[in-house]
Amino acid sequence: MKNILVTGGAGFIGSAFVRHMVANYPDYNIVCYDKLTYAGNVDNLLPVSDEENYRFERGDIADRRAVQHVLEQYAIDTIVNFAAESHVDRSILEPDAFIHTDVVGAYILLDEGRKHGIERFCQVSTDEVYGDIEVGHSVEDDRFLPNSPYAASKAGGELMVRAYHVTYGLDTVITRGSNTYGPYQYPEKLVPFFTTEAMDDRPLPLYGDGEQIRDWLHVDDHARGVDCILHFGRPGEAYNLAGENQRHNINVTRRILDLLGKPQSLIRHVPDREGHDRRYAMTAEKARALGWQRQFDFDRGLEATVRWYQENEWWWRKIKTGDYLEYYKRQYAERLASIR
Repeated sequence: MKNILVTGGAGFIGSAFVRHMVANYPDYNIVCYDKLTYAGNVDNLLPVSDEENYRFERGDIADRRAVQHVLEQYAIDTIVNFAAESHVDRSILEPDAFIHTDVVGAYILLDEGRKHGIERFCQVSTDEVYGDIEVGHSVEDDRFLPNSPYAASKAGGELMVRAYHVTYGLDTVITRGSNTYGPYQYPEKLVPFFTTEAMDDRPLPLYGDGEQIRDWLHVDDHARGVDCILHFGRPGEAYNLAGENQRHNINVTRRILDLLGKPQSLIRHVPDREGHDRRYAMTAEKARALGWQRQFDFDRGLEATVRWYQENEWWWRKIKTGDYLEYYKRQYAERLASIR
């Protein structure tokens, strides 16, 4: 393992992984490959942009010729695939892009990786492939029951990874991360969305009763988990990277408002989204057995994250314009209007 291609490396979790790998493995060459769609942001990579063991290439994982070129140009021996359309709400509005990137793109990476003789392929997936978990906790051999086009596309990508391992003997590992939060997260997800909206005293459109439960994992712990599985995971195996910290969405929202010193009256309960899973929960025993340990307590991690958005308005204010505003109107304007 010497020349590592990190696809989707300008996104939220991918960029955290790139920053982690560049800082901790100076003998590795880290090549970040990203299409720079709306959620890809080169500002996420500024902390490592001048490092000698880091390179950036713009490209689409569903573009076979572009993938061939980058694999050959940098003599890539390892692929870590973060590239994905990743927002459930957007997948409900426009599922096509999710199938294109999350399934077709994964297939092309696997196929070209096999042809170029890569040593390992790591697929970064999500707890949402398990679907709604009413009781108990998901383990790695549970069946898939995805309930959104996003979750289904991630499950499809995972199944392609399995097929390439079984059929062609490609060395693959899969990680399934739980709900991730932290700095540099595109402000359509709950923590940065509600933090930045509340900073401007705007209403927070909380789906349904807000009693949905998510398992929260700090992005730096997630990045370290992918590192651990990449190096020590058994070929063909999947590993849950669970925060093991379940919280109701409404309680997380209230805590954000408390940290900002904003009134709870900013919360607006709006009509729920279609097919909204009530609860996700996983165990992480397999990953811990390989040596992965979380370092962030959720309460302290959330406080630090909210502070980061307060101190880095330069990063998010320029994002929340143009296309972002059009998406906001499509997703929330009618819901907010319905409760007035």
